[in-house]
Amino acid sequence: MTLEQHWAQIRDTVNRASHCAIASVNADGTPTVTPIGTVFLRDTATGFYFDQYTEALARNVDADARVCLLAVDSRPLFWFRSLLTGRFPAPPGVRLYGTVGPKRAATTEELRRVRNRVRIPLHLKGGRLLWSDFSQVRDLTFTDYRPVRYPHMMSHLWL
Repeated sequence: MTLEQHWAQIRDTVNRASHCAIASVNADGTPTVTPIGTVFLRDTATGFYFDQYTEALARNVDADARVCLLAVDSRPLFWFRSLLTGRFPAPPGVRLYGTVGPKRAATTEELRRVRNRVRIPLHLKGGRLLWSDFSQVRDLTFTDYRPVRYPHMMSHLWL
């Protein structure tokens, strides 16, 4: 099956993910992984993230746009239930392979989506310090995917 055929399930997996990270390549060829808490997927095999606190990632994708996004559902209750029953109710994670576009100003809709995601933490001092000045995004275009697999507990899933 192709990326497009599984896109709805991939989006669901990323939306449930409590952790996302983007892997890129440094100028000397070594890998770098950057945690990104503001990844959003669209209806097509594309998405965007807010380019804040990502100095190494920004430098890397400006030189080589290829990346791998890893999204993992690490919620304790999800894992406890899965371990208790011996099967995952949904995929625990997915890797998405693609490219990153240049930095651009966020649209009104993109700003609305990030504000909705961080609305509760924005009431706290640390939340305001971290998330009150988002304005720049980068587009993601995906070409392939690979599920995070634990075969004995997920043979019933779409993978």
